[in-house]
Amino acid sequence: MEELVIRDADVVDGSGAPSYRADVVVDGGRIVSIVKEAADAGCQRPTARRELDAEGLVLSPGFIDMHAHSDLALLRDPDHSAKAAQGVTLEVLGQDGLSYAPVDDRTLAEVRRAITGWNGYGDDIDFDWRTVGEYLDRLDRGIAVNAAYLIPQGTVRMLAVGWEDREATPAELDRMRRLVAEGMEQGAVGMSSGLTYTPGMYAKDAELTELCRVVASYGGYYCPHHRSYGAGALEAYEEMVALTREAGCSLHLAHATMNFGVNEGRAPELTALLDKALADGADISLDTYPYTPGSTTLAALLPSWASEGGPEEILGRLADDGTAERIRHHLEVVGSNGCHGVPVDWETIEISGVADPALADQVGRRLDGWATARRLLLADRLAPSIIQHVGHEENVRHIMRHRVHTGGSDGILQGAKPHPRAYGTFPHYLGHYVRELGVLSLEECVAHLTGRPAARLRLPDRGLVREGYRADLVLFDPATVAAGSTFEAPRTLPTGIPYVLVDGRFVIEEGHRTDVLAGRSVRRTP
Repeated sequence: MEELVIRDADVVDGSGAPSYRADVVVDGGRIVSIVKEAADAGCQRPTARRELDAEGLVLSPGFIDMHAHSDLALLRDPDHSAKAAQGVTLEVLGQDGLSYAPVDDRTLAEVRRAITGWNGYGDDIDFDWRTVGEYLDRLDRGIAVNAAYLIPQGTVRMLAVGWEDREATPAELDRMRRLVAEGMEQGAVGMSSGLTYTPGMYAKDAELTELCRVVASYGGYYCPHHRSYGAGALEAYEEMVALTREAGCSLHLAHATMNFGVNEGRAPELTALLDKALADGADISLDTYPYTPGSTTLAALLPSWASEGGPEEILGRLADDGTAERIRHHLEVVGSNGCHGVPVDWETIEISGVADPALADQVGRRLDGWATARRLLLADRLAPSIIQHVGHEENVRHIMRHRVHTGGSDGILQGAKPHPRAYGTFPHYLGHYVRELGVLSLEECVAHLTGRPAARLRLPDRGLVREGYRADLVLFDPATVAAGSTFEAPRTLPTGIPYVLVDGRFVIEEGHRTDVLAGRSVRRTP
């Protein structure tokens, strides 16, 4: 007898097709049968060792977070309710060109310092890996939800070139190609870049094109945080489209927003650009989170020249009054490339986290100028994370309607007051943008969060409710599902998601986290 039958569920299968009522049978981690309209068909209904009454609930594939920063959180926090309680059953890690594999001892120390604001320094983590394959093996020991991995181009450049703002030598470029190829062979699904973050931003298009050719040869995709989401944003999108067309590589645009005052109301220009490229044969997708503010580290706003050489060099420049004044001028007058070419408006920047407990009183405060920002960067050794209130609601709604759109939280779990997207992205789509506003239909939205991202990841047996597919499933109440997280209380869990299964095992049951660690690495499918 099979393990589980989910009775009388309203199945929204992830394809975008209309929902239907069915009994769904799960066994051995897979969906073994689907009996449509079982209650009304007069046929013998399936039985199993456990029966779950899903009357009034929607059954959908598990949600896929296409842009996650849980690289250390999955190892640090076995509970990981921040994502599991949202119905997320797969996260894509290694984002924005900076993560923890491949590394050597030097690079690992540097990258840990550089992205402390995203993931913490990692004093509580045993970094017993160096390669992509070893990191994925570490995940395979058991995690809350599944995880796929992108090779971080900035970390690769850190390994081969260092933190210098210069072109790679032929030998260094060859080494980067080998590192990318090795990562793809070991199971990565593609490569990411953070082209407003050092040292990845020092790469010219020719270098990126060569690395994308390697990614394409393995059937992977390129996921850039491109060179600007502010001044010159459309040109930055055009650059990525042209680069990947030249390389013959699939393109997935990370947190595809149009931010800052210069881009208010300009989302239709972005989607028109994408529609033209798609009509010309480009393979493009994108992800967004359903909120207007962004989130990153305070140090990320610095101009690229101030970040050359790595974290210790940055701190030295900040400590020097003359150099600090140059930095201020770039930030406030010129428009730093770290701040997307837009002069910084300090009142839009809210401190969301610090590493030093002595600075905890700064969390939740808006910055009042460069002097305060400089003082915090020095005192917390570049660790402060921020929320930047620079987005536009009309742009958010327009982009999420696009036919190649997928959902990604960009969730930074570090800090005392993180962005609520970390805990609320997926129920916020379903509760606010589907039920309350009707921006998307339920079937459309679920497809954006499940089947469409699974297709981008080339997963042959995930992302749909189909017989033979993995039983990564979510049961939610369409009348009550909602994000509990807010900017005031960002770690509040969602409502209306009573059951979540990973590989056929309950990780959320009757609204509570179980002790199940059914997640594993999801590696590139040849």
